[in-house]
Amino acid sequence: MIEIKGLSKYFGKKPVVEDVSINIEPGTITSFIGPNGAGKSTLLSMVSRLLDADTGQVLLDQNNVKKWKSSEFAKRVSILKQSNYLNVRLSIRELVAFGRYPYSKGRLSDEDDKFINQALEYMNLIDIQDMFLDELSGGQRQRAFIAMVIAQDTDYVLLDEPLNNLDMKHSVQIMKILRKLVDELGKTVVIVLHDINFASVYSDRIVALKNGKLIKNGPTHEIINSDALREIYDMDIPIQEQNGCRICVYFNSHA
Repeated sequence: MIEIKGLSKYFGKKPVVEDVSINIEPGTITSFIGPNGAGKSTLLSMVSRLLDADTGQVLLDQNNVKKWKSSEFAKRVSILKQSNYLNVRLSIRELVAFGRYPYSKGRLSDEDDKFINQALEYMNLIDIQDMFLDELSGGQRQRAFIAMVIAQDTDYVLLDEPLNNLDMKHSVQIMKILRKLVDELGKTVVIVLHDINFASVYSDRIVALKNGKLIKNGPTHEIINSDALREIYDMDIPIQEQNGCRICVYFNSHA
């Protein structure tokens, strides 16, 4: 389990994340939602060790993440950041192979190739695996980076707005794949999402942040209701049931 205890981050004197404590339940999709500037990405960055917390701590299996060796941590937790820029010219397959680095240290084994092929297949990239990243659309690039994270084969997969640059079809594809990673492979996925309907349909749990503070934390059905959403987003959001899913009709609501 990942335990987040009293985590805070200040930029100057301004708190971006303030005293947040939550547990990430294993074998679930947990979505971080909330308005822009709520601190979602900053919180995820501290959990993944990309950013140091000013106060508080993150525990993985009851050990402070700061004390983990990088090589061991990379076998347990993978992260996909919001912006992925590379200065080197790589093919999709070469990029995905980077996901195996904690294991292979650059010398790929048959076992590594198996995980690379599996990730390419999961993300529907086999046919274009030899294309270079600079030849791809934004959506194809995003899928390639997600494939790299899948190839890393960690227990915990952290994704910061992975649906950026993706059209509706590919967004649904990605969310279905993440659901599959949890349901079939027992992974634990933590994802920063802007679209509350994707959070509603695919997550097991939702963590809602606002102005750096934890506002709501619980099973999805507890958070996707009009009262909770009004508190998070300061607007009235009607909710409709469809095929057992709660859909938020926010595009036609009155603030």
